[in-house]
Amino acid sequence: MKTKESRFQVHDELTAPERSLPILKGALAGGGQLSNFLGVMAGSPATLRAYARFRSELRHGALPLKTQQRIALAVAEQQGSEYSLATLQRTAREAGLGLDEISLAREFDSRDERESVLLSYVKAVVQADGAPPLHLHEEAREAGWSDEQILEALAHVALGTFTNLLTRAGDVPRDGSGEEGRMVQAA
Repeated sequence: MKTKESRFQVHDELTAPERSLPILKGALAGGGQLSNFLGVMAGSPATLRAYARFRSELRHGALPLKTQQRIALAVAEQQGSEYSLATLQRTAREAGLGLDEISLAREFDSRDERESVLLSYVKAVVQADGAPPLHLHEEAREAGWSDEQILEALAHVALGTFTNLLTRAGDVPRDGSGEEGRMVQAA
């Protein structure tokens, strides 16, 4: 069984450039294992730091975690990122989304009317060549989304797009696949 390999080196705390180490060590302390995505980004300390700061700021923003997860799922599905979808299935469940809501989010929808309105706006942003229709922006406001939250939703689209771009361009293997490959080689 051959394991898929990344086009970029997947670094760990032993191979990463020195300027990437503080973030990698923080990720290891928080989660125990580095994702292949972070391992790849570690090859560019500036990219890794920028991503970590952007993600951290958005996590402490005005959008609820479930909304953040819905947006990420929708964008990952739209952009065909198997890596992100595999990760987001787990994190969305941990955030409290049920399987039906995860499935709906992947289609820019939700049973929650307020969430559905925001996801319709996000869908138009992702799919439009220019500005999304004004009425979708107005509907989001009428549904109770503030400008701050709408701007953060757009930032989450950008963060998801960057993640999907990197994982697709780098052909980054899903997490755990590296361990499977090492076990096959050892056998």
